[in-house]
Amino acid sequence: MKRVRVMHVVAGGDIGGAERLLADLATRPEKTGADHQVALFTPNRALAAYFARAGIRVHDRGTARENPVAYLYRALGPMDVRWLAARIAEQRIDVVHTHTFGSHVLGTRAARRSGRPQLRTEHHVMHYFDPSCSPFTRWAAARTDAFVAVSEYVRRVLASTAPTVAARTTVVRNGIDTDYWRPQDEAALGASQPLRAGRFRVGVVCRLIAWKRVHLAVEAAALANTDLLVVGDGALRPRLEALAKERGASARFVGHQSDPRPFIAACDAILSTADNEPLGLSVLESLSMEKPVIALSGGGISEIIQHEHTGVIVPEPTAMALAAVIRRLQSDRFTLREMGENGRRFAIEHGTIDHTCAGYAAAYRAVSRA
Repeated sequence: MKRVRVMHVVAGGDIGGAERLLADLATRPEKTGADHQVALFTPNRALAAYFARAGIRVHDRGTARENPVAYLYRALGPMDVRWLAARIAEQRIDVVHTHTFGSHVLGTRAARRSGRPQLRTEHHVMHYFDPSCSPFTRWAAARTDAFVAVSEYVRRVLASTAPTVAARTTVVRNGIDTDYWRPQDEAALGASQPLRAGRFRVGVVCRLIAWKRVHLAVEAAALANTDLLVVGDGALRPRLEALAKERGASARFVGHQSDPRPFIAACDAILSTADNEPLGLSVLESLSMEKPVIALSGGGISEIIQHEHTGVIVPEPTAMALAAVIRRLQSDRFTLREMGENGRRFAIEHGTIDHTCAGYAAAYRAVSRA
């Protein structure tokens, strides 16, 4: 069967779950039934390098500004849309695939200009409620052919706030390469300065932005008198480092890591403190590495964490509640190890990248024939 030609539109500066999923799809053409390219608008040269290292063909618009005025010009002005539509036409693209908010209007206008169908992945739902985003994302949604939601939670929210979108939505959970994300110690992963040994350690792996609520992890670590490893970067890092110092938390911030596995391996458990996490790619990765996850409830978390089986879901979004669970698991290594083994089994059975690729292969075929 002929493979579908897909152009992903990426307009943003972060390397997060959406960008990592895109790379996983693009590097598996046989399993997705598609050949993938990326049209990139970013101020972050590390993002361009990330896609290039993965061997993905990138059409790079060059360093782009990221602020409200730049967004409006990029989304509503003629130049970037014309450039993108030309790339879509010259590459004989079959499906335009948009992802995060910055690509919605731009990708939709270019797809319509070039007469190609569009698939959009809803990695989150906040852009439907933020007054500064909602009019743009809803305008684009009304002109998008089909949608993929990364969890049942996302589809439920869409059903209540945008029912016409939900009617065109299928759920394809994000998945991971469970062989790559397998249990290993730091030495096996080539860590130059191993962190293992010493006190009980919890970790956070995410972008340091407001809705991830990493301040709760910092405060919980201080209350539980345990070590905290923070893997990720973002605008809030200086404030979080200051908070750790103020609270007397034993916290180490290591920034964004292209390979976070040695840092996950160095932890006894992983924390997920996000506000209504749509799914949580780093949660799946941690489970696959036999690390139990302590997560605040809400969003799609309950779809991938089985309470008291692969981790603990904490209903109260406070540092005190998190700290209580950390202290309990600290003194119960048997349960901790059992949860880790259960998490690995769950990831293999329900969270593989093969399942994700199959879902997108079906979505690409459906929308390209629409």
